[in-house]
Amino acid sequence: MSFFVVQKSEPLKGSVKISGAKNAVLPILCACLLTDEECFVENVPQLSDVFVLIDILKKIGAKAEYNILSESIKIKAENISKDISEEHEAVKLRASFLVMGPLIARTGSARIPLPGGCPIGSRPVDLHLKGFEKLGAKIKQEHGFTEAKGTLKGNHIYLDFPSVGATENIIMAASLAEGETVIENAAVEPEIIDLINFINKMGGNVFSLGNGTIKITGVKKLHGTRHKVIPDRIEAGTFMAAAAVTGGDITIENAVFPHIKPAAAKLEECGIKVENLYNGIRVSYAGKRKAFNIKTMPFPGFPTDMQAVFMSVMALAKGTSIVTETIFENRFLQIDEMKRMGADIKTEGRVAVVEGVKKLTGSRVNAPDLRAGAALVIAALAAEGQTEIGNIYHIERGYSRLDEKLRKLGAKIEKTEERDIENPPQTLL
Repeated sequence: MSFFVVQKSEPLKGSVKISGAKNAVLPILCACLLTDEECFVENVPQLSDVFVLIDILKKIGAKAEYNILSESIKIKAENISKDISEEHEAVKLRASFLVMGPLIARTGSARIPLPGGCPIGSRPVDLHLKGFEKLGAKIKQEHGFTEAKGTLKGNHIYLDFPSVGATENIIMAASLAEGETVIENAAVEPEIIDLINFINKMGGNVFSLGNGTIKITGVKKLHGTRHKVIPDRIEAGTFMAAAAVTGGDITIENAVFPHIKPAAAKLEECGIKVENLYNGIRVSYAGKRKAFNIKTMPFPGFPTDMQAVFMSVMALAKGTSIVTETIFENRFLQIDEMKRMGADIKTEGRVAVVEGVKKLTGSRVNAPDLRAGAALVIAALAAEGQTEIGNIYHIERGYSRLDEKLRKLGAKIEKTEERDIENPPQTLL
C-alpha cells in the first residue's frame, strides 16, 4: 500500500508540462482495433488505467509495444478475438467497454464483461447498447457479460443524455458500418474531437456538425496512422487549483485554453489571475480568494472531473460557495475526508455548500476515488502540518507522476510504500 505524505507548502512556482489526456487516450487505443494495420500513438501517459487497457487489448490479440521513455505506443490488431474472457481485468476499468464498438464493427460480434471504474455513481451502458441496436446489432446480457452480434448499418440515433462513453462507442462502431449515421445530443468534449481526428486520420469520415450533432459515413476499411494525444485538461485544472490554494504562480505548459476555459472563468471569479500564453497558461495568486459557485455540465460547461479539486479552492475562499453536481449522484466522496482536515462543507442531495475557513489542518485521509484523491492532495498542500493520503492507487489511475511534478514546483510531497502507525513521519526533508 502506497501513501502520499504532504507538508504545508510554500507558494508553488515554476513550470509544469501536462501529460496526454487520460480520457482521450483510452478510446483512441480502443479505436486501434478498427484496423489490421499498425497505429502509432504519441503522448500516452504512464497511468495504471492505460496499462490495464493495454493488457486487455493484448488478450484480445492485438500486439502492443509501449515505450516508457517516449511515452508512445505501437499497436497492430491484425488478428483479434471477439471475446474478453478475463473478467477480472475488465472490471477494473470503465473504458474496457469501449472495445465493444470496434469489435462489432470489425468482426460482427463481441462478448465482454460489464465494466468497472470509480464508485462515483450509476454509469449504466444502456445508451451504448441502444446505439448498437439502432445500428442493427442484437444484444444479449447474462452472467455479467454483454454480447452483441450483427452486421452494422447506419441509422439516426438520438441520445437521451450526451454520454461521453456512448458517443465514443457509437462513433467507432459506425465508422465501419454501411451507410450514414447521425448522432443527435452527442457529447462534444475535446477528447471526443480527438477521437474523431484519430479516426479520420485512419481514413474515416466523421464530422462534428455543431449543436451536439455528429455525422459518420461508414467506410469499408480503415488504415494505420500516427497521432499525438491532446493534453489532459483535467490535469491542467488540477495544477490551476494548486496555484490557487498555495498562493502560487504556475505556468502550465501546453494546456489548451479553450479546453480549460470554464475552469479559468471560475478561478478569475475567485480572484486568481489566469493568462492565456502562446504555449499554455499562467495561473497566479492576486492576493485574495473569494467564494464562487460551480454547476457541473457536459462540455462546454464546467467538467464534473474538476469539481472535487475546485472544492479544495472553495474550502479556503472567503465566503460561501455552492457546488451543484448534475452529472453523477455520488461525486461528493471527497467531502468527508476534507472535513477531517477542517473544511466546513454541508450537503443536501447533489448540492454542497462550502463555507470558507481560514486554515485547513493536516490529517490522515484516504482517496475514495480518482478525482477526490487529487482534491485531497491539493488541499493538503495548504493544510497546516502533515497530511497522509492513502489509497493513492486511485490517483495514479489518472495522474502521471503527480508527486514528482508537484515537487518540481516546490511542493513538500513524498510517496512512501509503508506507513508506521505507531511512529508516523513528522517532517519531510
